[in-house]
Amino acid sequence: MADRLAPVCEAIARLLSPHAEVVLHDPATDSVLAIWNPLSKRTVGDPSLLGELDELTPVGTDVYGPYPKSLPDGRRLSSVSAVIRDGEGRPEAVLCVNVDRSAFDAAARILAAFAAPATAQPAALFAGDWTERLNETVADFVRDKGATLDGLSKSDRVELVAELDAAGVFDQRRSVPTVARAMGLSRSAVYQLLALSRKEPADADPA
Repeated sequence: MADRLAPVCEAIARLLSPHAEVVLHDPATDSVLAIWNPLSKRTVGDPSLLGELDELTPVGTDVYGPYPKSLPDGRRLSSVSAVIRDGEGRPEAVLCVNVDRSAFDAAARILAAFAAPATAQPAALFAGDWTERLNETVADFVRDKGATLDGLSKSDRVELVAELDAAGVFDQRRSVPTVARAMGLSRSAVYQLLALSRKEPADADPA
């Protein structure tokens, strides 16, 4: 399947480069089969978190979106997903195209004429995608601080990790490496920040 769809995925990625990420998911293993121009920094084998496709009710031609997403650095994406079925109608793969809207939004502000349509993210398809909540939390935190990920202080990072912990992010499988990637830190650094955030306020000294 990946070999058969690779030329299509690469063609889309080349056409929209450098503004789009193209991801091919394997619903059987719930993992990333292949990825082109990885804006999200995901790699082959990472969890897809698409949910159970056999629980979905097909809509139209199995195409979902465009729907909004975001990257940890605050960039907004417009995404579309297509369920690809085999000859017997079983889900064989899920193809997702995530387009960075930054350039278009900038043009919209200048021309006051661009407005990309966006519908609600399909709940069934991404019901278990806690990484989206993670990205939104990190992006909102960075914007609220008026800083960059690299510019956050240690106390800021402890505060951010505490927010993620309260949202249940660290209850998820493979959460620490995913948070580390989103925050641009090592896994050990995330563990240290998590330990600090879970101390009593009187005991914590994140500065």
